[in-house]
Order: sequence, then C-alpha cells, then structure tokens
Amino acid sequence: MNGSVANDQGSTPRERGAKTRVFVIGPYMTDRAAAYADGAKSLRSQEARLDEAEGLALAIDVEIVGREIALLSQIRPATYLGKGKVEDFAAKVKELEADLVVVDCALSPVQQRNLEKEFGAKVIDRTGLILEIFGERARTREGALQVELAHLTYQKSRLVRSWTHLERQRGGFGFLGGPGETQIETDRRLIQERMSRIELDLEKVKKTRGLHRKSRRDVPFPVVALVGYTNAGKSTLFNLLTKAEVFAKDLLFATLDPTLRVVKLPHGGKIILSDTVGFISDLPHMLVSAFRATLEEVLEADVVLHVRDIAHEDAEAQGADVADILGELGVDPHDPNRLLEVWNKIDLLPVEERERLKTSAALRPEGERPGAVSAVSGEGLGELLLAIEARLARGRVLLSVPIEASDGEGQAWLHSHTEVLARQAGEDGAAQFEIRVSPEHRDRVLRRFPEARLHGAE
Repeated sequence: MNGSVANDQGSTPRERGAKTRVFVIGPYMTDRAAAYADGAKSLRSQEARLDEAEGLALAIDVEIVGREIALLSQIRPATYLGKGKVEDFAAKVKELEADLVVVDCALSPVQQRNLEKEFGAKVIDRTGLILEIFGERARTREGALQVELAHLTYQKSRLVRSWTHLERQRGGFGFLGGPGETQIETDRRLIQERMSRIELDLEKVKKTRGLHRKSRRDVPFPVVALVGYTNAGKSTLFNLLTKAEVFAKDLLFATLDPTLRVVKLPHGGKIILSDTVGFISDLPHMLVSAFRATLEEVLEADVVLHVRDIAHEDAEAQGADVADILGELGVDPHDPNRLLEVWNKIDLLPVEERERLKTSAALRPEGERPGAVSAVSGEGLGELLLAIEARLARGRVLLSVPIEASDGEGQAWLHSHTEVLARQAGEDGAAQFEIRVSPEHRDRVLRRFPEARLHGAE
C-alpha cells in the first residue's frame, strides 16, 4: 500500500506522496454478549485490542487521524455495526477527511461494501490489513508467492472491478474475455488463472527449499527457533545473539521470512538460530496455512524459544495466543524438553518488578525456568545461552573419540559432522575428542570411528 490508498480514478484524495489518513474502529462485543456467544471472556481489554489494531495500521506507514471503540450487543448482517454507530462514524470519517477506515474484525464482502458506501471511504478489515502488512514485509520469493496466493484467495469473494491490473501483469491485451463475459467473470477467471500459476511456482520453490532443509539436516548443529507474539523482540534478540542486522523495528510483523545464522554456545558447541514470523491473536486460518512453510523451521527445531514481551500489559494473553498457534502447528507448547520461555524486555520494568520476576523464574523447576533477558542491553544473555545448551544436551549423545595424530581427515570430519566439545592432546600427538551428536547421527560416528565410546560405557 506504501502509505497511499488509490480511489477508483487511480489518484489519492490529497497530493501524491501524502500519507493515507486512517480512522481505526474497534467493534467489540460487550463482555456479556461475548460470554453469551462464545462462553468465554476475552483475556484482552478492549483498549489493548484497539492499541494493537492501531499498531497494525501503523505498520503500513499511514497517518492515524482517529480511533474509537464501538461496543456491540449483536452483529448486524448488513454492516456489522448498528445503524446509529454507522451514522456516527460516517460523520467522523468526513470530519477527519479519512481516506481509509480500518475495522478490527472480520467483515463479510457485503458488510465491507455497505460500510464503504456509508463512509464514503475505503474500508479494510483485520484480515485485509494483515495481508497488506505481509505483502510489504515478505522478502523471499516463497514469502511473496504465499502472500499473493492468500491475498487472491481473500479477494476472490470481494470482486469489485479492481482486478483488471492482473491483465497487465500477465501480458494480456484486454480482450481475453469472450463475447458477453461480464467484468466480474473476467476478474474471477483472471484471479483463478493467477492462483493456479502461483501454486505451480510454489511447488518448485518448495522442492528447492526441501533440498536446503535436507542439507541443513546433514549439518551436525541443532536448530533453535525463535517464536513469539509479534513485536516481542525476537529479531532484536536474534541480532544480539548473532551480531546480524536483521530488520528489527518497533513494528508489528517486522519479520516475515525465516532467517538462519550459526551461533556459538559457551562451551564451544554451535547451533543454527532461526528467526520467524511473529504470531498474533485472531490470525486468519488461511494465513496460518499460507505461512506454514515459513514456520517449518519451528516444526523441525530441536529447541523452540518462546520470546515474550514480559513488560507488556497483555503478556499473558499474548503467551496464550502463541501457545494456541504452536498447538495448531503440531508443536506441544508445554513440552519442557523442547520449549524454553524467554522473558524479554526486562529493562522496561521497574527495578523492584524486575527482581521479583527473576525470583519467580528461579523458583520454577530447573528444567522449566524461563530466561529473563533484555535484547537491548544484553542482560541475562549468558544465562540464556547456558539454558539453551542444557536443553539441547538432554536429547543428545556424548561420545569420546580417540584419533591418531596422522588422521587429519578424521579430525576434520568430526568438526564438520559433530559438535566438538573438547579436545585433549596426548604425549604421542594423538587426541581424545569429546563430541555430542543427535541419536540418529550416533551410528554414523561409530561406523566412522569404531574405537569411539559412549560416555558411561565400559
């Protein structure tokens, strides 16, 4: 969107280059109505939900000119909002000269079109807004294709003479439709053709990605994946751990494509660290499916670091949302052998609260203690790396491997295919290597070095 929403004539209401003026509406059910409909009360306050909606809008570089909560006792089929609310908001949209209205809910195509007529402005719902952000943030070819496919799926039911640009994209000349074919039929066919091509392209990209994954599995280093609610500070922590310069800004969905780097642990072992897309509440299911490929690093990771913004007022609700999505992906969010919580942004807490938090973490069972860190100051980073090391050691095998001084090839093989933890040289030049490998790599090492012994074995 690039901060500018075009109208039907292809120009913006104000001069080109001006930011799109946005009015944000949070249409939320009253606690009583929500409890009646769902049997549960939202963990988030309505104000916090509106804050998040505003944050989503700001992620596409717009100007917020107004925001308001609309409490609903029921949802109206035609406009989602009641008639009185629609009239009030229409007046405010006109008064504020808003070009775009963001409605923090899932609107049906009919509701969206009716609100646009009433407001005299473009209307976008939560799903459409998240798609806009994904479209701007995706950097890899696979990410871009996944976004476009999700966007086309979303737009397929919302056809309003806005897809003729697809003809230009595909090199058409505007005469693809047969005699009597309506614009909607043309649009629908163009969308379906484009979706079919994207699906074919995705299959090719996925095959390439599968080969890359296989080559990574052959590397001895375990994979550690960062997950968490969007804006929890994952990319900042990733940058700190890897000294990399991954895009890290105070924006929702700052990272959409997984980034991989090798990180050295305190005792010499190495890991492959993966940064992934941030999760968010009410993420449309089609987007979870579309971005499953970018979350494959999580599915295959040896350890998953759940990074939480512990200073956020909705930290508990955000943690619950991440746990729900991990569950959808087939990852047990409560597996103590695989999941490690990271309480980030402790630097934002008052000193007393920070100390209380650290004490609370220390009182948990040793294998379930979260790491309390600040990705900005680096506080707690050493302890976190040790915790990662300890978590990885649980499922891996320790071996002692004697190697003759003349066997330079064997030494190089160990460094390439295992985690070398220590090397002790003997008087004759031979060396004793202490290594760690995953269980599935153990037999490979024993075949290569028959003299190797498991720790604890005679």
